[in-house]
Amino acid sequence: MGLIIIARLFSLQIIDKKYSVMANEQGRFRKVVYPNRGILFDRKGRAVLRNTVIYDLMVTPSKLYSMHLDTADLCRILNIDTAEFRERIITAIIKNRSYRPSVFESSLSEEKIARINESMYKLVPAFYLQERPVRDYPYDAAGNVLGYLSEVSPAFLKKHEGSGYQIGDYAGQTGLERTYEKVLMGQRGIEYWKRDNKNRLTDHLENGKYDTAPIPGQNLHMSLDINLQMLGEHLMENKVGSIVAIDPKTGGVIAMVSSPTYKPNLLTGSERRKHFSQLFLDPRLPLFNRAVSATYPPGSTFKTLQALIGLQEGVITPQTRFLCTGAFYGCGKPMGCLDPGYFNLKEGITVSCNTYFANVMQRCINNPAYGSSDSALKVWDHYMYAFGLGNRLGIDMPSERSGIIPTPKTYNRIYGEGHWNFCTFRSVSIGQGEVSVTPLQIANEMAYLANRGWYITPHMIDSIDGGDKFGMLDSFKLRHRPLNIPDSIFDAVADGMQGVMERGTGAAAKVPGIVVCGKTGTAENYYKGIKQKDHALFAAFAPRENPRIAIAVICENAGFGSNSSAPIASLMIEQYLKDSITEPDRKARIETISKLNLMPPQIVDEIRKQDSLARVKSSKNLLKESDIEPLNDTMGIEQDDNRNTLDELNKINKEDQTNNDTLPGKKEAIKSHSLNAVLPDEQKGPKNDSLH
Repeated sequence: MGLIIIARLFSLQIIDKKYSVMANEQGRFRKVVYPNRGILFDRKGRAVLRNTVIYDLMVTPSKLYSMHLDTADLCRILNIDTAEFRERIITAIIKNRSYRPSVFESSLSEEKIARINESMYKLVPAFYLQERPVRDYPYDAAGNVLGYLSEVSPAFLKKHEGSGYQIGDYAGQTGLERTYEKVLMGQRGIEYWKRDNKNRLTDHLENGKYDTAPIPGQNLHMSLDINLQMLGEHLMENKVGSIVAIDPKTGGVIAMVSSPTYKPNLLTGSERRKHFSQLFLDPRLPLFNRAVSATYPPGSTFKTLQALIGLQEGVITPQTRFLCTGAFYGCGKPMGCLDPGYFNLKEGITVSCNTYFANVMQRCINNPAYGSSDSALKVWDHYMYAFGLGNRLGIDMPSERSGIIPTPKTYNRIYGEGHWNFCTFRSVSIGQGEVSVTPLQIANEMAYLANRGWYITPHMIDSIDGGDKFGMLDSFKLRHRPLNIPDSIFDAVADGMQGVMERGTGAAAKVPGIVVCGKTGTAENYYKGIKQKDHALFAAFAPRENPRIAIAVICENAGFGSNSSAPIASLMIEQYLKDSITEPDRKARIETISKLNLMPPQIVDEIRKQDSLARVKSSKNLLKESDIEPLNDTMGIEQDDNRNTLDELNKINKEDQTNNDTLPGKKEAIKSHSLNAVLPDEQKGPKNDSLH
């Protein structure tokens, strides 16, 4: 046994030179080489998310003990005080032990890099510069879709133990960066370098014999059209809401706009933490992806689905007529309607008659074939689930919400079993009451109608270079045809939707030379129990034959959909189908709509009266993590950024108590919104409370 041990030691120390070289740290430097993350391309092959290089200043605290570091000099370079220096060293030790390298300051500015390089001979071996690829956004758009990166926390490392992360690494926190993190991240490499007598790196050790090359992440190809995305973001300026556009044949999302949004380049570089803190506490919630996480009553866009159910159940035909005298009186207390008349189905959809669709749903719920309202509502629920409502669709974006489709359990809980009927929830027939949907679900509903009864799960990524090794795209290849509804029924509904665009509430949003099937809508909106201006909705697909786009637009607090959401959708459809908008009056309309300020008054008030950063500035106490958890939950952001956010905010708080300063740009942001939304003349007068 002794001879075996001696022989093994001889082999390790004499024959296998690798171990003796690695053990001799004097004059050696182990450099981590971070891989390039995968690049994201839009549907036309344009890189919308790529890589650039930044430098972090790294520290190994245990190596400080043998140095005579001029702490004051380094503090001057980094513009920090000695107390901050000590706090960072202690934090590094607590998070990552004293013998492991930790990030001392991330994303250094060019000026700081130059000054550190000049003094590097005095900073080694405890400090060194770490090159790192970070994200660059050539179009500076689609921030809510692409997401952002941030440094991993101890909690993240514990959650992803065994995945190859270590302190100092960056990972996707939101958007596609988060969903496809394991595809995009790649695998780090290692290089071993020689040092000279001034601790400068010279050559690869043993000509790179012991180096391992980094493996770049896989590139992703998106269904998104970046030009369409930028147009949508421009049209939604000064508004709160969302646009979602889908290719109905593939399920690929070609535009996903959440407004207000943010410029993704704000969350890269040396100012990232400051910008993140501003965005995180902005009352307009620019980090919140309304397209998948906000829910709204669908309003009159819901009537298209009510028509499908009524026709399929046989309680109406396309020729069925209902008399509307200005309200629905089938439940005693009238439910108002704006357009009296005697309408068949096509006309009912075209003028968006509340009375017509209240009668349709009443016949469905009171259908004697099901024996009770409870059983009939279960059947109605089954249809809605088949249409993609009431459950998450499964898009490859984080924080998707399911919306709400009321069930018998809903009303049993509220009213008691057997104590409710159609009249209890009649407002659901026109997309109000206990029903809510996401903008994504409305767009998918349009894709379902366009395809005459099937859809593919909406998704952002079409393909992955090198193959889908994790099967992440499998669910986006299947057609969902949950019901056997004849084409004739879809045609009857499409007739009404085409009528909306030709002579109904969507007539002002026609697209020259294209047959569009659309539906406007308004949804009642309350804030703290007080009725506000209605949300404006518009949903459509085009062209009617061989549809190529299905779209939903929501503008909060905007009133009639025909005055805001519909014109936005019209321009988006034209841009996508024609690849440009050339007519002078149409091009001029882009700027007119972009300048239309529909910012909800309550948000303006929040900015003015409850400015989050002003509270931080005036507060005498530091914020705790519990103070920002509600915001974190609302925006679906990983908790890993909480610590950085708190550190930055509390740092600002300390500085403000000293110099009475504010974060740059915040006052300008407030001034950029007029105190009253600028509305078209036709919206300034009183409006009937009935929904349209």
